[in-house]
Amino acid sequence: MSFDRSIKIAPSILSADFADFGREIRAIEDQGADWVHVDVMDGHFVPNLTFGPPAVKAFKPHVTTFMDVHLMIAPVDPYIEAYAEAGAQMITAHVEASPHIHRTLQAIRAAGCKAGVALNPGTPAEAVAELLDLADMVLVMTVNPGFGGQKFIDMTAKIAKIRGWIGDRPIHIQVDGGVTPETAPLVAAAGADVLVAGSAVFKGGSVSDPAPYGANIRAIREAALPR
Repeated sequence: MSFDRSIKIAPSILSADFADFGREIRAIEDQGADWVHVDVMDGHFVPNLTFGPPAVKAFKPHVTTFMDVHLMIAPVDPYIEAYAEAGAQMITAHVEASPHIHRTLQAIRAAGCKAGVALNPGTPAEAVAELLDLADMVLVMTVNPGFGGQKFIDMTAKIAKIRGWIGDRPIHIQVDGGVTPETAPLVAAAGADVLVAGSAVFKGGSVSDPAPYGANIRAIREAALPR
């Protein structure tokens, strides 16, 4: 995957129809999704339980864009290889979930994946300051992880600080949580280029009527473009 800083919309399939993931993935891609975002939760690091490696392996044949797997789990390291083998192209681990985050990021890259590092809202930007040369992406959470549909927490100052540290290095800044056409311009102006959206993409549509997915994706993208 070549690097660019254009705005990318990454719908979270946590908001998709769980009984029809294959067609849901194809529908969001057909409607303009740039990445497919998979939220993995363990019921321990976050208060919810979602997708194991077999689920990710089942999703992969349907993904023609880029599969971005966000591991909200602790411990992380024992599961990196399994998610890489399942087809993850980007694996993101939380700095709060690993006592040796450098080792975690190195292991993700060694498994053949892009490496992302995530920050919860209460974690300062400084937690990733010494990690940028090991990361392909920094994920700034704009909700406390665990559930979709939460209210946006303003992390624009944190995003801007990280963007300044990145400089011209090929590192994405992703934002996850409460992204809508109203909040997208705030995070994009601060320096984010990958916007995760769940309910804001899937609302109003279905696999039998996917046009609303496209309208929602376009609305978020257009709102995030520079004015």
